[in-house]
Amino acid sequence: MGGDHGPAVVVAGAVAAVREFGASVILVGDRPAIERETTRLGAQSLGLEVHHASQVVGMGESPSHALRHKRDSSLRVAAGLVKEGKAAALISAGNTGAAMAISMFVIGVLPGVDRPAIAAVLPNLRKFTILLDAGANVDPKPWHLLQFAVMGHVYARDILGLDNPRVGLLSVGQEEGKGNELTKEAYEELKASSLNFVGNVEGRDIYNGSCDVVVTDGFTGNVALKISESLAEMLTGMIKEELTRDTRSKVGALLALPAFERLRRRIDYTEVGGAPLLGIDGAAIICHGASPVKAIKNAVRVAQEWTTAGLNEHIKAAIEAEVARNGQGERE
Repeated sequence: MGGDHGPAVVVAGAVAAVREFGASVILVGDRPAIERETTRLGAQSLGLEVHHASQVVGMGESPSHALRHKRDSSLRVAAGLVKEGKAAALISAGNTGAAMAISMFVIGVLPGVDRPAIAAVLPNLRKFTILLDAGANVDPKPWHLLQFAVMGHVYARDILGLDNPRVGLLSVGQEEGKGNELTKEAYEELKASSLNFVGNVEGRDIYNGSCDVVVTDGFTGNVALKISESLAEMLTGMIKEELTRDTRSKVGALLALPAFERLRRRIDYTEVGGAPLLGIDGAAIICHGASPVKAIKNAVRVAQEWTTAGLNEHIKAAIEAEVARNGQGERE
C-alpha cells in the first residue's frame, strides 16, 4: 500500500513476477483496492492471494509510531506472515524506516547478528558493488562493520555469483591509519578476519570495480547512495538534453540508440529491484518509494533467489565462524 504510487504499481509488479518467474505472491493491504488492480490487470486467475490489512503506514510516519499504533498495517501484517512461516519474504516500497523497524521487531534478527544492515547493489565497471550499511545504523561500533562485511561477502558470493568477493572499508584515504576512530578500529577487525579484505577504499572505488563489497556506517552509506542516485539522474537528463538539442544530435542519437539502451540497462536500479535488509531471520527487500513495475517485479525475483540460496543459513554460519576465529562473544 506504500510507495509513491500505491497499490497500482505494486500489484502490477507482483503480477509481472508471477507471470515471468512463476512466483507465489501474497498481496497484503486493503482488499478492495488490491482486487480492483488485479481485475484491471486481468490477473484474477493467477492464484494471487490477498491478505487484508486495515491500516497503512504513511511515508512520513515515524517507525516508533507505526510499531505502537499500526498493529494491523500492511507492513506489520506482511512481516507477521514471514514470522509465521506463511511467507518467505517481505517486499515493500513504503516507509523505509518503518519497514526496517517492523522487520527487526516482528521477524527478528539472525542469531549472532547484532545489527541488520541495508545492502545497496550498485553498478560498477565490471559488474556490481554492494554498499552496506546504506541507512539502517547511523552510529555503529567497529565489530558491527565486521558483521556487515561478512553479510555483504555472503550476499555477493551467493546471489551475485562473485568468487571470494573483495571487501573494502570506506575511508578518506587508502592508506592504513586513515579515517576516523570508527574506521581505524574497524580496519583492525577486518584485517584479522578471514574475509578477502583489500583495505581502505575511497568513494570512487564504489564504481570503478576495484572491490565487490564496500562497508561503512549507515549515515555515510546513505549519503553516498543518495548522491549517487542524484548524479545518475542529472547525467541521464543532461545526455538526453544534448542528444535532442538539434537535428544533427538527433540523427547521431538514433544511430547510437543500441549503445544507449545497453548503458541504460547497466545503470538502471530497477534491474536489481531493491535493497536487501541483511541480518534478519527471514528475508526483506526494501524498494525505492518511486519504484516502477519493473523494480517491484525484480524485487520478487531477488527474494526468490535469497530464499532458494539458503542465504540466511550461510550468513549465520559465517558469523559464527568469525566469532570462533577471533574468540569473541557478543559485545553489545
